Amino acid sequence: MAIEKVPKAIALIPDGNRRWALGHKLSMLNGYSLGVKKFIDFSEWCKDYGVKNITVWAFSTENFKRPKREIDALFNIYERAAKDPEMLQRLQRNQTKFNVIGDRSQLPKGLRSALERLERETRNCTDRVINMLIGYGGKEDILHAAKEYARSVIKIGKVFTLTDSSFKKYLRSYAIPEIDFVIRTSSEERISGFLPWQISYSELYFADKLWPDFSREDLKKALAEYGRRSRRFGT
Repeated sequence: MAIEKVPKAIALIPDGNRRWALGHKLSMLNGYSLGVKKFIDFSEWCKDYGVKNITVWAFSTENFKRPKREIDALFNIYERAAKDPEMLQRLQRNQTKFNVIGDRSQLPKGLRSALERLERETRNCTDRVINMLIGYGGKEDILHAAKEYARSVIKIGKVFTLTDSSFKKYLRSYAIPEIDFVIRTSSEERISGFLPWQISYSELYFADKLWPDFSREDLKKALAEYGRRSRRFGT
């Protein structure tokens, strides 16, 4: 299976952790724990193929509607992973900068602190980037940008012209580049408000497998499909 070209920036919606756990008669905690480990593997596979920028949707604004017990369990998993010394060592060893994107005010103090430590300790890494979307929603991102623009207008006392590039600076997700390739697992074929600004011309790929079952071979298959597509950007 030949890979003709590799996307510079991949975005991932790792769907299906709860369904995987249910199908295997395991707890939801098992499903999410395995999902986190699978993403670590996924990031290594991407490195091997030459992908330089990965964005993963870890928790959406809509996910806050889930039962508190489930939310707390997932946040505890993320916090443990962020505090694991091996996590930081791996990021630094691979010269990977780690960004947290979303409404941090909604996160527990311990999780926020652990994630921000990874950001600080990797801010000088220059070879790759991993963006973690947590407490993120596409509509909220646009609304946030509009509010920030309005505050700027009030501050300087006049309206100024917006361009694509100037408006993007107000987004929570401003650090994320235009996405080449979006992968969503578990056979769900929708975007669900995922990075509306950055995926306008992204290639979309919907994998049938639930996220914990996604393999290196599945990534290779997805990248091969990307290589066969002709990106027109509206032309």
